[in-house]
Order: sequence, then C-alpha cells, then structure tokens
Amino acid sequence: MLHLTGSDFTDLFQTCQRSAFHLEVHDTYQTLEESEPFRRFLADEPDDYEWLHGWLNVVRDATSRGAVVQRVRVVTEPHVDYTRWGLVVARANIEAGEDIRYLPRKLVSVDELPADDYWLFDDNTVAYTLFTPAGAASGAAVTTDPVIVQRCAAIRDMVWRRAISHADYTRTTVTS
Repeated sequence: MLHLTGSDFTDLFQTCQRSAFHLEVHDTYQTLEESEPFRRFLADEPDDYEWLHGWLNVVRDATSRGAVVQRVRVVTEPHVDYTRWGLVVARANIEAGEDIRYLPRKLVSVDELPADDYWLFDDNTVAYTLFTPAGAASGAAVTTDPVIVQRCAAIRDMVWRRAISHADYTRTTVTS
C-alpha cells in the first residue's frame, strides 16, 4: 500500500472518472479541522461552513466532470452528538453534489463491515482513511490490489442497497 497525504490524496478525486464512494463506519471523529465547527454546533452557535468549502469544491469538481460522489454512514441509534452534527452538515455536501445515505448499525452485522473507513475510486483503487491515535486525519493507505478492490466494491454494493437517503432518514429520525 501507498501512504498518501494532502494534495496527493485529493488528486484521487481529480483523476477519478466515474465514481468516488466513501464508507464511514465510526460514530465519531476528532479531526482538527472539525473541532471548532463541532464545538459551535454543541453550543448552538451559527456556522458559516467556511471550513468545509475546500471539500465542497472537490465534490463540485468531480460531479461537474460526471463522476458520482457517494457516501454511506453507518450510524448507531440513538445518535451521538457527532452523528447529529453530521446530519446537519451533510446538507452542504448534498447541495455540492454528494449523495449521502445512512445505514443504522442495527441493520447490518458487524461481520459484514470493515473496521476501517475507505474510499473506492472508479472500482479500481481503494484508499483506507488513516487517523493518528489522537484521532487526527493522517492521509490514506492506497491500493489497487484486485482482491481488496473487489471486497470493497461488494461491501459498497451491500451497504448502498440497505442505506437510507439523507432526506428519508432525517424525515423519520429525531436528530436533536
């Protein structure tokens, strides 16, 4: 596997032609760039989402080229604060072109899910999201190994079929 960070990792979004799929399996994340916006959410303070604009531009660029950007978040119910915040922030991602769905953890067996988050690009490259022990993002471990790619594609297909669109999920779930 190849360890990519910074623009080397985001270049995967610029070079993907058909799809970028993200699976999130953790209930909370502690990345530095999200700490202040998350604190504001918990304090019921307004957020201008300036911190998110870089990511939204990545999504807009990919979708404007015709690539599909999808995400499934496996979530525990009742929601932790981070999930509640993520449901709110997701609106900006969706407006930028990302299709985000939610899969309640109770609807999937732990044996069906990987322990780690990953991105799957064009069904030929997997990038496992890496975090430091303190929770900070530290890039991705990238592989084109066909066995790993095939397994991640099968997981994607399974979770995507079971997941609920953001609109439907927020309509039927209490988020605050």
